[in-house]
Parts: sequence; C-alpha cells; structure tokens
Amino acid sequence: MNARTAVLALSGCLLLAAAIGWNLLQEDQPHVVVYKSPTCGCCVKWADMLEEAGFEVEAKNVNNLGAIKAEFGIARELSSCHTAVVDDRYLLEGHVPIEQVRRLLEEKPDIKGLAVPGMPIGSPGMEGPNPVPFNVLAFGEEGHSVYATITP
Repeated sequence: MNARTAVLALSGCLLLAAAIGWNLLQEDQPHVVVYKSPTCGCCVKWADMLEEAGFEVEAKNVNNLGAIKAEFGIARELSSCHTAVVDDRYLLEGHVPIEQVRRLLEEKPDIKGLAVPGMPIGSPGMEGPNPVPFNVLAFGEEGHSVYATITP
C-alpha cells in the first residue's frame, strides 16, 4: 500500500466514523410532537426554541385542539395554546421552559407531564414587556402540583 492509498483509506475511515457518530447523536435527541393551531405564532416560537436547544421537533397543525387535549386527558385548568408529546412518554402543555423539559427527561418522574397554564408573558415564546412569575405544574392521575416556579 502506497502513501496515497493509505491516506485515502484513512480519510474514508474518518468520514465513516464521523457519520456514525452523527447518527448516534441524532438518535439521542428528544423527539417532540407539537399539536398547535395553524395560525399560532407563539407556538412556532416555542417549537423553534426547542429545535435550537437540540430537540427534534415535529409540528402538527390541527384545527381542533380541544379534541387533542381531551384525547390526552389535559384538564381545563392546565390548558394553554398547544400540547406536545416528548419521546412518546410525557405531555407538555403550553410554554414549558426548556430547562424544565430537560429536567423532566433527566429525572423521569412518575407523572403524566408538565403544564404552564394560560400564556404568561415572559414564558418561552411569550416574551414581551413586563414578564410575570409563573409556575410549571407537574400533573398526573392524582392532580397537579408545582414542579418549578419561574421568576423573571
């Protein structure tokens, strides 16, 4: 084997290793399906933030979010403008901060999901003047409780 052949073989091996590494990285990314209204801009902003943070996001425009919320068992008092499912395991209702989604996936608590009811100013995707403190609620069959309090 001459030097040129050796360099080409080594280059090929490095490219293959890089491709395999990239595929492994991609497979480890959380997958989020976001059910949203076709006209909701804040939902798009929230989904974009998830993508920028490394999540694999699939947005599904639906005309009847109420039916989606009913299908997943989202209580009216937890409701917001979009519903998401992360890794086919947890529900995310509304503008849940990315740090709390990461915490949820790391801790893997025995809950149904997290919710930020309403659309509080200052939550991800709802940026604006005069942000307000808000709670991220953990919810399940037994009801809901405060998972985190976010203060601007």
